[in-house]
Amino acid sequence: MKVVLIGAGNLATNLGKAFKKAGIEVVQVYSRTKKSAKLLSDILVCNWTIDVQEIVDDADYYIFSVKDNVLEQLIIDVCSHIKTGIFLHTAGSMSCDVFKNKVNKYGVFYPLQTFSKNSYVDFENIPIFIEGNSIEVSQQLEMLAKKISINVYTLTSEVRQYIHLSAVWVCNFVNHCYSIGQDILAQHGIPFKVLLPLIYETTKKVSYLQPKEAQTGPAVRGDKNIIEKHIKLMHDNPQWQELYKNFSQNIYDMSSSKKKHYDKL
Repeated sequence: MKVVLIGAGNLATNLGKAFKKAGIEVVQVYSRTKKSAKLLSDILVCNWTIDVQEIVDDADYYIFSVKDNVLEQLIIDVCSHIKTGIFLHTAGSMSCDVFKNKVNKYGVFYPLQTFSKNSYVDFENIPIFIEGNSIEVSQQLEMLAKKISINVYTLTSEVRQYIHLSAVWVCNFVNHCYSIGQDILAQHGIPFKVLLPLIYETTKKVSYLQPKEAQTGPAVRGDKNIIEKHIKLMHDNPQWQELYKNFSQNIYDMSSSKKKHYDKL
């Protein structure tokens, strides 16, 4: 089983490491920059290229892990001279059909996780959502995915986009909130690490409670005095004030325990 990784970013790096650990041979890495291509190829001990025309044409899988806005053009460039093998992308919100009429066998291989090049993740428990353009391709993708993860799901492109949407809420937006919290603390000489026990406990709670059940804070209580005080403390950043207002109102509106005498916070 031979794999070509097209892209050398965070996901491609972690996916390549997982394949190597599972005994799957990554034969080549393509990236638009020499630095990133060589860096990943050194880790995986394989060839690399920055020329689309030099991508080998005898691999079993070609996995595109690139930004959504360059995916379609890169597929056209690669598939113009390579027709055999199974072509996959790893994007959460892109349709499987971006490959349609370009190659015969194609699909999606979407691991649901946040990745960084220098942070190790164990793929065994990462959910991988797969989709093939035929039963045969789906079966082959399932075998590939199960070599690195015990959580493999077949999902259509239409449904998968909601997985990605949810992931943006619980990962990207939450991390942005961490950044805001860090900036607020830094303005007053307080290290971010004081929030870590709170972050860990909040994350742990949703492993055994529904998020709505785990919700605490002034918004869920309808505590207007505290909310107004917090908003005033952010007087130098109207964007944060607006975010705080909108989040507080939405938390209150979604709370099953909200008091009827409050129509709006």
